[in-house]
Amino acid sequence: MLDNLELLAGNDTFEITVTGYSMLPMLGRGLDTVVVRPCSEQELVAGRIAMFRGDNRRLIVHRIQHRDGNRFIMAGDGNYRKTEQCSLDDIVGIVDKVIRRNGKIVDCTARTWRLRERCWLATPPICRRYITAVMRRVLDWKKRNKK
Repeated sequence: MLDNLELLAGNDTFEITVTGYSMLPMLGRGLDTVVVRPCSEQELVAGRIAMFRGDNRRLIVHRIQHRDGNRFIMAGDGNYRKTEQCSLDDIVGIVDKVIRRNGKIVDCTARTWRLRERCWLATPPICRRYITAVMRRVLDWKKRNKK
């Protein structure tokens, strides 16, 4: 369905709703929409959130952990152990803004966003594991009880 998303968007930004849990708590499942824009190679630095195509060509939004030439190590904020690799050609763009469920638009370069990111990433991995597990259960519970 989204095989040619980059071609459809061209050089424009596009919005897509987050569907997974891997970026909790920064991005929530079905609660947030990310605004992705094409970017220059120089913008692809560790710490930025980028959209890329995974092994099965699915679109994935994760944080750049490390870059080695044209190879990137990516990981979700809620995945403290699992990483994925992609090449420069697999990168669709970077997440520029987040649109919250209530309509609030958050700039990913804003000081408050960057502070939240740093605080979360500075939290010990074992604590992040339990926090995200509770968040997933709460989100699942809310989704089940909405019906």
